[in-house]
Amino acid sequence: MTSDAADGTIYTVSSLRDFQRFTMAHPRLLQTRDRILDAIHGAVSGSLVLVLGPTGVGKTTLRQNIEQQVLRAMKAATDSDPGQIPIVSLDVVPPLNGNFSWRDYFQRLLRAMNEPLIENKQCVGQRRSGTELQYAAEQALRYRRPVAVLIDEAQHLGKIGSGRRLLDQLDVIKSMADQTKVVHVLLGTYDLLAFRNLSGQLSRRSIDVHFARYLPEDKQDLDAFKNILATFRHKLPFETCCDFLQCWDFLYERSIGCVGVLKEWLMRASHAAVADDAKELALRHLERTALSASQCEKMLAEAREGELRLDDEPSRLRLRSLLGLCKAPVEDRAVKMQASNFSGKTTRKQFRRSPKRDRVGELQVGCGS
Repeated sequence: MTSDAADGTIYTVSSLRDFQRFTMAHPRLLQTRDRILDAIHGAVSGSLVLVLGPTGVGKTTLRQNIEQQVLRAMKAATDSDPGQIPIVSLDVVPPLNGNFSWRDYFQRLLRAMNEPLIENKQCVGQRRSGTELQYAAEQALRYRRPVAVLIDEAQHLGKIGSGRRLLDQLDVIKSMADQTKVVHVLLGTYDLLAFRNLSGQLSRRSIDVHFARYLPEDKQDLDAFKNILATFRHKLPFETCCDFLQCWDFLYERSIGCVGVLKEWLMRASHAAVADDAKELALRHLERTALSASQCEKMLAEAREGELRLDDEPSRLRLRSLLGLCKAPVEDRAVKMQASNFSGKTTRKQFRRSPKRDRVGELQVGCGS
């Protein structure tokens, strides 16, 4: 479908593909990317990195940006050694029957490394467990020597049957990381919080990275969000468009500060404008294609719950108290003082004599005759 503007510009569905492929290196994404790269290069071989954030924050774009950075950094090494793969990246798909399939995961991992004859890397008696595929994947990682394995939508690892423990699921990934000495990066929603602190050993070998949304009460965040709106407006294939900065609060309201949600919304609105043969992207197109208030409320509730659970300050205070590094809170001291008053000991008020028996026949100091 096309629409001819007055100046001869033709808007088509295909012209929106450039905007769909466009990825923005906005401040929050760059900060999170740098933290992940630091974690990859600074972590002990075989460590796990958990990247958590709200749905629609842009984790897939983040993954692609990390891939580009690693490919550029390792170009010279891979030119001299074509057998090495700089980084391996794959998606974890939700299971059809409700139970996560390790066979499917290992097959996808082998395909991500361009491993040939995947279907032959299994024994008939091991089709259910996928042990042969796991060994093949470990061998491929050892041979290919990537700096990291990026696992997108990793929250699907937690979809398990009632007879299996969540700790067992993560132990498989940890075992792969240990055996191959390759850092594994798990990117997912706040559902990944269930993987945190499953055991002391996992806590020791895991690093958390929070990919947060933009918050309107933070001035820097708000300024960055408005700059993102201006950039998107410039990249849209329309000569005229409603003023994004004038209606920024509506755009924030229906995206809850997540760039991925915002971009998907702008794509829907642009397609609606093309379908209407409109010469501009108008506010009515944004209103018609926006997520409902109830949908955004649900996403916000999940995001705020995840943000609250990631707040480490209460855990830090408890840890310092358990280690004896901080004094007891004021209310605890008050309780202790109150308890001591009922322990049989009494306190004497100032300028009042302690009760005792006076000796008979002796003149007491301070008494008149």
